[in-house]
Amino acid sequence: MSKTDTSPGAGNGAADTTGRGTSPDAEDLGAAGSQLSTAPKEELPNLPSLGVVGWARWFWRQLTSMRVALILLFLLSLGAIPGSLVPQNSVDELKVQQFKAAHETLTPIYEKLQLFDVYSSVWFSAIYILLFISLIGCIVPRTWQFVGQLRGRPPGAPKRLTRLPAYTTWRTESSPEEVRDEALELLKGRRFRSHIVGDGVAAEKGYLREAGNLVFHISLIVMLVAFAAGVLFKSEGGKLMVEGDGGMANVLPQYDDFQSGSLFDNDNLERFSFQLDKFEDDYQKSGPNRGTPRTFKAHVTYTEGVDGPTKKKAIEVNSPLEVGDSKVYLIAHGYAPVVTVKDARGKTVFSGAVPLLPIDNNITSTGAIKVTDGYRNKDGVKEQLGFNAFFVPTFAGVGKGEMLSQFPGPEFPVLALSAYHGSLGIDSGIPQNVYQLDTRKMKEFKDKNGDLFKQRLLPGETMKLPGGQGSITFEKELREWASFQIKQQPGNGWALAGAVAAIVGLVGSLFIQRRRVWVRAVRGEDGVTVVEMAGLGRSESAKVPEELGDLAALLHTRAPSVPETADPADPEDSSESEAVPAEGAEK
Repeated sequence: MSKTDTSPGAGNGAADTTGRGTSPDAEDLGAAGSQLSTAPKEELPNLPSLGVVGWARWFWRQLTSMRVALILLFLLSLGAIPGSLVPQNSVDELKVQQFKAAHETLTPIYEKLQLFDVYSSVWFSAIYILLFISLIGCIVPRTWQFVGQLRGRPPGAPKRLTRLPAYTTWRTESSPEEVRDEALELLKGRRFRSHIVGDGVAAEKGYLREAGNLVFHISLIVMLVAFAAGVLFKSEGGKLMVEGDGGMANVLPQYDDFQSGSLFDNDNLERFSFQLDKFEDDYQKSGPNRGTPRTFKAHVTYTEGVDGPTKKKAIEVNSPLEVGDSKVYLIAHGYAPVVTVKDARGKTVFSGAVPLLPIDNNITSTGAIKVTDGYRNKDGVKEQLGFNAFFVPTFAGVGKGEMLSQFPGPEFPVLALSAYHGSLGIDSGIPQNVYQLDTRKMKEFKDKNGDLFKQRLLPGETMKLPGGQGSITFEKELREWASFQIKQQPGNGWALAGAVAAIVGLVGSLFIQRRRVWVRAVRGEDGVTVVEMAGLGRSESAKVPEELGDLAALLHTRAPSVPETADPADPEDSSESEAVPAEGAEK
């Protein structure tokens, strides 16, 4: 026989199981082979007869088809690319302004295409909303169809089981009723939904495939909603804090910079406060990894709510402080030399730690020291002082190259200053960068050679301004600062849950196969029961014939084959007898 014989008792009257790749005819299968999937059927529009309602129905079917959903998902991913390549106003307005100044030709084009605000642009929002509608329109009817299939029963066996991809048959002395009862018990024991229909048993298994498919699509909707909520209701700001200074309450005026979503309300900020007690850092001092941080953490004291209890926390790079929906991340670190400035009369006009910004991995830092009030020159005239500051935590020494730090730890700290006097320009109301000195309305202090007065200071040393105009002292105390990002973005938990559920659903839809099995038992013309078993899967798979063979083997033990009687004229043929094939089977 041309079929693959894998059933029990093959060669002694047992049946054969087949794994043919040919598809059965629809007219032979009828309802048996239908509805193995909840995928909607696409119908070509009858263009000449379409009216307004017809066109609307056709457009809706196209929008809710899986093909269009995949196209929209691809377009959404494609549309996010310029959002990662072009500076965004919602992320860093300063970079956007710098980009516009450097690309005067591209700027008008980018503005018309809304490339500086990709995620709030009309075209990106349209793709997002269409994808959302497409998924909902695809899921709702499939869900109801799937619920209907769960409530229904597997259809009866097709007329010709021999046309199914997996098929086996044998003859037994058991009555048809006994075979059907045994088959029903066997299939139910294998977790098939089964029942007796007419002269056979119909069974079905693998509903989790469609359930996984629906879970995957529902999870996509959950993630889309979570991402949209995260963008619309998010808040994100930065705060630089020097160890030992006053803390920060989580209110808008306390931020150094702040961005939020279009639907964010400032009253939704989580109520808490925290302060930097000490920054702990340690670096590798030798070997090829010299200068690599070994310890990098900020020890803070924080309070939840307005009058909550005081708590301690060590914030590290991958271990933020979590208060409600807000997270406080450690993002940067540097040094803040403590300086004291006195005027011509010896009066202290400024004293405190001045944060400086690192420019390399060894924390070579630059910044500005600004004295805005209280200073009077030797003539008693009110002025403002400004110092350009350049700091290295580990100085190589005079004559040993440029003044750049050799190590990130404070092994040999040096502070280089250059002095100016006049107006800092802060009274004009125009915002200034606190780390840069605007010298347009200032005059240089001159040294004896008529050049800009500048000096390098070690901890404890003082730079005296020319003409007795005052002094600035680099105190022996060197503090450290840490920069924090306070982020509040709702929907992250839902997005994570949706992603996990999507993976689980996708695995189920890919690896679980929905299949149907039929067992027909009828009494033959000679009074012997003929048993037929067949299986049908949603797609061609070798597992269907294998599973049918296992089921046939178990059922065969309960309803064994009829032993064939030997031909008296040829007694040796008794050992080579075969089961009589069912009607329609190939020989």
